[in-house]
Amino acid sequence: MTRNFYKKHTNDLEISSNTQLKKLYWDLFSTFFKIGLFTIGGGYAMIPFIEAEIIEKHKWLKREDFLDMIAIAQSLPGIFAINISIFIGYKLEKKRGALCAMLGCVLPSFIIVLSLAIFFSHFREYPVVERIFMGIRPAVVALIATPVFKMARNAKVGWTNAWIPVVSALLIWLCGVSPIYIIIIAAVGGYLYGKITFKTNQ
Repeated sequence: MTRNFYKKHTNDLEISSNTQLKKLYWDLFSTFFKIGLFTIGGGYAMIPFIEAEIIEKHKWLKREDFLDMIAIAQSLPGIFAINISIFIGYKLEKKRGALCAMLGCVLPSFIIVLSLAIFFSHFREYPVVERIFMGIRPAVVALIATPVFKMARNAKVGWTNAWIPVVSALLIWLCGVSPIYIIIIAAVGGYLYGKITFKTNQ
């Protein structure tokens, strides 16, 4: 009788665990599907939506971890939005979590772009469509600018180190320097600075 009770209790725990996992997979997929569906303007415009859903609503990540993931996702080859969704999904539930988050992120764009590719030639000359896009473009700039200021505040950018993002942005914009080189130089500089500071404090 005790053995049957233990077996039943174990089965109940397994069922509960499987139910929670399925719910997490669905939450990952549906969250990134919603983010992908309502994001206009590329991967960086997605950052405030991801922040609101992942950090503030679901509390799956700490803000510091999120900033680190953004830096890594940007430095890797591939699409930023897909990279960041895979990182977050993998951190939460390894390979299956990464797959659910990635599919949720990709599917809205795939469906919308496929639909536009089929029907765009029929309505691209309409004045109404052109006016819609004229209104969307300035809004995209705001969507990209907002997370920049938030990230700067969370990364503790102040008067003493504000020159780093400014110089980096100018090098990328005016000189055409690859962001990868900027990230590598910043990482090496941060390591050396931390090493020197640590020795000084000792």
